[in-house]
Amino acid sequence: MTTYQNITENAEEKTYERLFCSQEITAGIRGYLIFLSAFNVLLAICSSLGNILILIALHKETTLHAPSKLFLRSLATTDLLVGVISEPLTITYWMSAVRKQQDDCYNALFTSFIASYLLCGISLLTLTAISVDRLLALTLGLRYRQVVTVKKACACVIMFWIVSIIFSAMYAQNVRITIWYSHIVIPVSFFTSVSSYTKIFWELHHQEIQVRGNIIQREQSSNSSSAALNISQYRKGVSGVIWLQVAVAVCYLPHGIITALWTYSEQSSAIIVLRQFTITLVYFNSSLNPLLYCWKISEVRQSVKELLRRTLCCLLI
Repeated sequence: MTTYQNITENAEEKTYERLFCSQEITAGIRGYLIFLSAFNVLLAICSSLGNILILIALHKETTLHAPSKLFLRSLATTDLLVGVISEPLTITYWMSAVRKQQDDCYNALFTSFIASYLLCGISLLTLTAISVDRLLALTLGLRYRQVVTVKKACACVIMFWIVSIIFSAMYAQNVRITIWYSHIVIPVSFFTSVSSYTKIFWELHHQEIQVRGNIIQREQSSNSSSAALNISQYRKGVSGVIWLQVAVAVCYLPHGIITALWTYSEQSSAIIVLRQFTITLVYFNSSLNPLLYCWKISEVRQSVKELLRRTLCCLLI
């Protein structure tokens, strides 16, 4: 008995896996699946190479605060695994459907769902931790480096991985548990991140008003300039992680909408095609993030430039 059959015995109605891998729906969308498979091969290569480059750059980077760097490394690792695991599995079940290999399609689709729930869950939790970390950096001031330590950040990352692994593995026994886990993680992560960034901008606005008031006194002018510079640097750091959050929202939201349409409307080949395109958009996020690191985080950008320069020099010698 295949893994897929074990899953479907749990379901009360015909599952997405069975419908996708059957010929009644996929017979008319083979051209789309071939195109998406070819496109995702390119995305997988870009995601893998880009995130390997980012992980090496982060390893060599020494100016970033260690806990903050650890969260970025965790996020880059999940993006790397998307390119190495999730996308190849998705390409496998697409091409298995095209070739009418139902057992291979069922098993690859089932495994890709587990991998996707795992990696997406870790990514969302890590992004939430980054937003809270940036808030603590602002509100704790000089006590930040004493309170937010590498050990605590490492414990958070390990907890994210363990919890995500457990609830993703539950997909093999009870699909509803994994789905309800995603229904909890997504809104909680979104609410926490939005609340953190709202609090950050409110605190920044309050501090800027205080700095402007102090500029009146000449003796405090130099201190005020230094404070303004620190705020400016902090704003740039926050801007970088906010762009990561925005990219996740833009790439994930269409898939959530299409999944809701699939659940509450008539199941048709058009919805299935749209769902495959939104899955590709989700995977695109893992290829986009390395570009955002280089664009918005100056420390990472400088480290990547130096790494590329040394690599090119070695190749030319």
